[in-house]
Amino acid sequence: MTLLTLCLAVLIAQIDTSVVNLALHSIGQYFHTDVSLLQWTVDGYNLTYAALLLTGGLLADLYGRRRLFMTGAAVFILASLICAGATSMSILLFGRVAAGLGAALLLPASLAIIRVCWPDPHARGRALGIWAACNGLALAIGPSLGGEMIHSFGWRSIFLLVVPIGLITLVLAVFSIPESSHPGGRHFDAGGQLSGAIALAALATAGIEFQNAPSLAAFSLAITAIAIAFFIRQESRRGEQALVPLALFTSPVFNGAMIATAAMTFGMYGVLFLLPLSWQKEGLLGPAGAGIALIPMALIFVLVSPFSGWLTERLGNRPVTSSGVGLIGCGLLLLAVTAHDESMIAAEVALILTGIGMGLATGPLMGVAVGAVSAARSGSAAALVNVARMSGATLGVAVLGSLFAIMGSNANGLSTAMAFGGGIQIAAAILAWRTTRPLPQQTG
Repeated sequence: MTLLTLCLAVLIAQIDTSVVNLALHSIGQYFHTDVSLLQWTVDGYNLTYAALLLTGGLLADLYGRRRLFMTGAAVFILASLICAGATSMSILLFGRVAAGLGAALLLPASLAIIRVCWPDPHARGRALGIWAACNGLALAIGPSLGGEMIHSFGWRSIFLLVVPIGLITLVLAVFSIPESSHPGGRHFDAGGQLSGAIALAALATAGIEFQNAPSLAAFSLAITAIAIAFFIRQESRRGEQALVPLALFTSPVFNGAMIATAAMTFGMYGVLFLLPLSWQKEGLLGPAGAGIALIPMALIFVLVSPFSGWLTERLGNRPVTSSGVGLIGCGLLLLAVTAHDESMIAAEVALILTGIGMGLATGPLMGVAVGAVSAARSGSAAALVNVARMSGATLGVAVLGSLFAIMGSNANGLSTAMAFGGGIQIAAAILAWRTTRPLPQQTG
């Protein structure tokens, strides 16, 4: 029941993310708005989520993981209702920002609860595999169900989709999740939160505006550098009471898992963004067909993820995480080589490779990152690995999207972007092999 409750939380956040993109055209027509505001309908959620993840993890450690988990679910439900009833774009954007806040409280707490409730690394690996599979399940459910709901009931219906799931999650959490916290003498770190949020938001803005507003992107990068410097100084002074204890980054295992996670989502979200766009621009598929063509990747992700913990027990972290990220790289490189083909066969093979890779690597990489620290720091570690995941996703869409546009927004652009993304994946696979270590052996 605990694992079911935590998996429902993943579905809440991921289904919401996967269906909003489908509704942007309808929202734009309804509110008579331009593309930039539609972009912020997506990015308002992403930026808030990424910027507040660190605080969500710290608050979970300080005040109780179940309490923050339930608070995040409640905020997400309220935000979804605000979006569904929005009478203007400003109200809709407010609701999307509030949804990002809910996700920032909900998901780090869910990962930290897994760390606490499954102290044995082998059992935790199996739980994380099932937890990660829900990401793929959401990718399969969201586009298919969301598209039909928009067609039948309008764009507002997609925001109501997560409300019953959220209510069930709240009820189950009361009975199935034990409360836990490890304050360790720490307190809320306002300076660290502010500088960390500014750094993450500025970095994401630079990635988003890289092509359309290069001056703003350059300014945002400068702000990022200043905020990071201030953040490091602030956290160094606070030591063990910091929002992000810098001692976490003395672990090569933790650092390797963070970098590999960011690289994994860099490639994965780049594919999810560019491939349907390219198919539609080239006239190969329409929106519905593109959504259906992506389903095999999501289903493979769902089928493989539950076995990632079992494979990790038998083969170790290194082979599973490295081969997973490497397979994603092979999928992207295959897309690069076959970008000019009119046949869909090679693209589907590449997507299947990507789905297998995501299924193998997602859960174990998160398990490596969270397991590399003490239970008292599990909330902070869970938040940081999610920061890495969201940062990689944001930069993947921005950087690979820019390469696609610079090369002509055609098959040549797709080939260039996928080749670059595939190279990043292969480098990350090598890093994962060099930094991860075998799971400790059970005793007794």
